[in-house]
Amino acid sequence: MPERLLELCESRRLGRIRGLTSICSTHPLVVRAAMDEVLATGGPLLIEASGNQVNQLGGYTGMTPETFRDFVHGLAAEAGLETSRLILGGDHLGPGPWRLQPAAQALGKAGALVQACVAAGYRKLHLDTTVACAGDGTVLSPETAARRAASLCLLAERAWQDDPAGSPPVYVLGLDTAADAEPRVTPAPEVGRSLDLFQAAFAREGVAAAWDRVVALVVQPGVDFSETAVHPYNRKKARPLTKAIAGRRPWMFEAHATDYQHPGVLRELVEDGVGILKVGPWLTFACREALFSLEDVAREMQGEGRGIQLREVLDRAMRKDPVHWKDHHHGPDTSYTRLFSYRDRSRYYWTDPDVEAEVERLLDATAGPLPSQLLDLHLPMALDSVLDGDLEPSGRAIVLHAVRRVLGHYFTACRADA
Repeated sequence: MPERLLELCESRRLGRIRGLTSICSTHPLVVRAAMDEVLATGGPLLIEASGNQVNQLGGYTGMTPETFRDFVHGLAAEAGLETSRLILGGDHLGPGPWRLQPAAQALGKAGALVQACVAAGYRKLHLDTTVACAGDGTVLSPETAARRAASLCLLAERAWQDDPAGSPPVYVLGLDTAADAEPRVTPAPEVGRSLDLFQAAFAREGVAAAWDRVVALVVQPGVDFSETAVHPYNRKKARPLTKAIAGRRPWMFEAHATDYQHPGVLRELVEDGVGILKVGPWLTFACREALFSLEDVAREMQGEGRGIQLREVLDRAMRKDPVHWKDHHHGPDTSYTRLFSYRDRSRYYWTDPDVEAEVERLLDATAGPLPSQLLDLHLPMALDSVLDGDLEPSGRAIVLHAVRRVLGHYFTACRADA
């Protein structure tokens, strides 16, 4: 299936405006909702895990690249989705998780991660070497970043050649993912300059052939979000950047932090050169919203709904282990700011055993059929689909529906010329 990304590049070179959504989440309900959406709309499904989430040491999810692959394939079997329609990707593969260590040590672990991803069947690799490690200083030079990316590409190519029966990997290269108070649009001249540096580094490392499988360059088109605000896309400001990729490989960009943008804006991004739209926090945000609303439904109901405390259990887990949110939190230290931030740092805690158990209690308590009166009060966006007969009035189905509603915006935007 990575061939679909190469085909996407070619179609954009020929002027056909299409894109692909990248699902950046390890949450089982989110991943299952994405599979259901693809089954309904067609096409491949691109699912990516970051080096922080999944790595050879377990990441914060406790999964290695191999176990994450098995996790995704297991959900696909439940959904009835052929694994041939899946593209597994590694996001931010580089020294980032080990950036506090000296560069040689961090890059050694990054190389092991890249090799493990390829061995596990990942075929879309985002090589992110823009982060500075201990001893690098505060800012890493573009030349150093390019050289390090090429060294990781060499390891990926060797890992693929150990199993040449599989498709060769395709690559996305990092350029500008840093966020400011107001997101800086990547200056257009940086695109050509960076591509030249990456291409020359690939040639020096002996992986010039892999350059033909570079499918996107990560840029900042001017979209981002904070704890309380969303920075919308400004098409006029991004216009010079839009033109910068049109004349050379890879003919398209990859954009991160597109979460919470208006559906029309997502379409504009695809039209303006972004061939891969990444979304993650918005999906777990929507999932959490639906679960909290179901908790309200359960509390209203007699009997089995009593005693469920998902909000409290989730917040307790965050307060017990603040490592995943304390450095991303600016403002009053309240349950509201922890649980309702656009950054959705609560997504790091869904694998906590107490949280998992409380979610299952909630889904059991709302197995349904749920009364339309309570759906009208707490989940009005689901009610119309229930009344139309398109949605089962059960908690699990409603959560999947909430995630799919967000995904629908992305899948529609990626068919921009349809």
